[in-house]
Amino acid sequence: MSVEGLVSTIIPVHNRPALLREAVASVLAQTYRPIEVIVVDDGSTDETGREAEALADAHSEVRAIHRQNGGPGAARETGRLAASGEFIQYLDSDDLLLPRKFELQVAGLREFSDCAVSYGKTRFYAYGDRPTDVPWKRTGEQISTMFPSFLQSRWWDTSTPLYVREVTDLVGPWTSLRNEEDWEYDCRIASKGGRLQYCNTFVSDTRVHSGYQLSTASFRDPKKFRDRATAHRLILEHALTARIGHETSEMQHFARELFLLARQCGAAGLAEEARALFELARQASGSNRSNRIDFLLYGVCARLVGWRAMGRLALQLDRFRA
Repeated sequence: MSVEGLVSTIIPVHNRPALLREAVASVLAQTYRPIEVIVVDDGSTDETGREAEALADAHSEVRAIHRQNGGPGAARETGRLAASGEFIQYLDSDDLLLPRKFELQVAGLREFSDCAVSYGKTRFYAYGDRPTDVPWKRTGEQISTMFPSFLQSRWWDTSTPLYVREVTDLVGPWTSLRNEEDWEYDCRIASKGGRLQYCNTFVSDTRVHSGYQLSTASFRDPKKFRDRATAHRLILEHALTARIGHETSEMQHFARELFLLARQCGAAGLAEEARALFELARQASGSNRSNRIDFLLYGVCARLVGWRAMGRLALQLDRFRA
């Protein structure tokens, strides 16, 4: 049972005590009330856990939860299950919310009751730099639904949207993936067909820093490619559930992404994932395009020389053409 009007912010964190303080402060600075902040310490090995407890002791609106390290999706799920709000906000520990975000987005969702998610503009800049009011990705555009555009990219960041609790309950738990888990989650929400409410102002900041980030882990990390392969498979399932047609430009774009990822997985030595993604790329392309010469030749050659050798050769040819 959710508490009417309450906005629950869920902040997963791993070994980032200073950044955590800034993220929590940006939530506490919201002009809107009531709020709660749920900090999920994802198995930190430094003083982050103690910092989370100190913030909870200092602010009645903050709670700290500790769990074994499981990655951002699993940590967000721990927070989601503990949240009591009518609205759900996810916030990465290195990012910030701008002060009127909840005030404006809750008002927007109240006014447009057919909308399940509100979003606004997000700024992007390096930690320590001065932000400029330039919308990041496609957050400066008014887009009425998440699908089919989310097949081209996850065109906002974690801090950008505010979700109605009903839709997060409807789509269920976050996966345990450590890469592209956020894109898969949003595409699952997109498959439910809810409309977007657009708040035409800046609502959050995405900050990049020199520390380790899962999204920028080694390009040849097999674990990363396995997660990406699983996420892409699920995203295609969500798109098909939403009845996105093969003929749309967005689905054709995603088919090419599946084919590229198949080549990358092959080059990384993940033959099973490469083979599965190749078949998914053909499925997403539709019956006519799946029988093109590039698909047919690639499939024949991969079966002859192996998916790893074919993937490496194809990526070398891609670089040569570029």
